[in-house]
This record gives sequence, structure tokens and C-alpha cells, in this order.
Amino acid sequence: MAQVKICGLSQPEHVDAAIQAGAGFLGFVFFPKSPRNVSAETAAALAADVPPGIARVGLFVNPDDALLDRVLGLVPLDILQLHGAEMPERVSQIRARTGLPVMKAVGVSTPADLDALWDYGLVADMLLVDAKPPPDAVLPGGNGLSFDWRLLVGRKWLKPWVLAGGLNPENVAEAVHLTGARIVDVSSGVESAPGHKDAALIRRFIAAAGGSGPGV
Repeated sequence: MAQVKICGLSQPEHVDAAIQAGAGFLGFVFFPKSPRNVSAETAAALAADVPPGIARVGLFVNPDDALLDRVLGLVPLDILQLHGAEMPERVSQIRARTGLPVMKAVGVSTPADLDALWDYGLVADMLLVDAKPPPDAVLPGGNGLSFDWRLLVGRKWLKPWVLAGGLNPENVAEAVHLTGARIVDVSSGVESAPGHKDAALIRRFIAAAGGSGPGV
């Protein structure tokens, strides 16, 4: 059984569907190039009525301080997700500056990529293990790509970790069984088109992951 993070939410009905189905984390994307991008004002409205115990996560890609200040001035976020090329020093700086827990995404395609999880485990509160995007990809995540989950079997890191990358209602149970992931993240895998969530797919994904529960 795994807790579920539904990322890239942009419509009230899909936030409601995720909450009702038992998601532990709700993700809002602040990255203009993403089809899931939302304004701070929209995210504030979406996050306002989230029940206690469900973590509101803001996804940023190489954010500067001005963007973080603007979003955090409006949106009651619980966790910051860094999904860009932020170095460990920048992760530490953001964590100290905002006072919020930080989840750092790390792209994986080969065993050598796992080394970065140790480095970021020293400075982040959580790790997100995602598929490494292609060299020409516009988006650092949400591309619907998976990686060889066997790379994670038997691995342990310094901080709690989240499995992401190409998950959907059909394969999430296998991914959880194989990797032992306690938390899974999905975005494109519960969409009918890029950026358009599907309430039925959200419910199916959470049921297939086998769990619900409070966020961090």
C-alpha cells in the first residue's frame, strides 16, 4: 500500500476527486512551460479548502527568490518540490529561506544516476525518484516516461522517497510491489489529454496503489 500524490491539479473538481479518493498529497505546478501550470491566484483558491492532513505541494523548476516569495505570499503550501537543476546548495538555501520542507526530484535512467539521491538526501526532506527526461524534452517531468524500477530494489536512502515516472492505474500496483515505494506520484497517468485530469482515472489510480492516508 502506498500513499498517493496527484500532481498538476488545476481544476476544483479534480482536487475534490483526489481528496475524496484518499490522496495524501496534492501538487500544483508553477512552471509556465508546463500544460499543468497554474497562477498563484488559481492555486490559492484550489488549496484553500484542502482538509488538514493532506499536504499541498508546490512544484517549481529552478525558481528564483522572487517567484517563491510571490507564490508563498498567496498559496498556503506545505511542501516545496524542486524539479529543476537545483544544486544541493540551492536546495539548502530555499529550505532555510522559506522554512518549508523541500522535496527534490532526481531523474534516473541508469545506476549511476542513483548517486545523486545520496547527495540530495543530505539537504532535502524528501526525494522524488523520476524518469530522466530525454535531452530534448521541454519538461523536466510529467512526460509519461518510466524507468527500470529494478534499479530501486533493495535500495535505501537518507530521507523518505517518492516513486514517479510513467505511473498509471494499470502499472502502479506492480511498481509498488517491486520497489516497496511508500509514496507514489502521478500526473500525466491520470489525464485524458496533457494538463486535463480525469476524475475516474484519479480514483482508479489511488485504488490501484492500495492506499490513502495523511500527507507529511
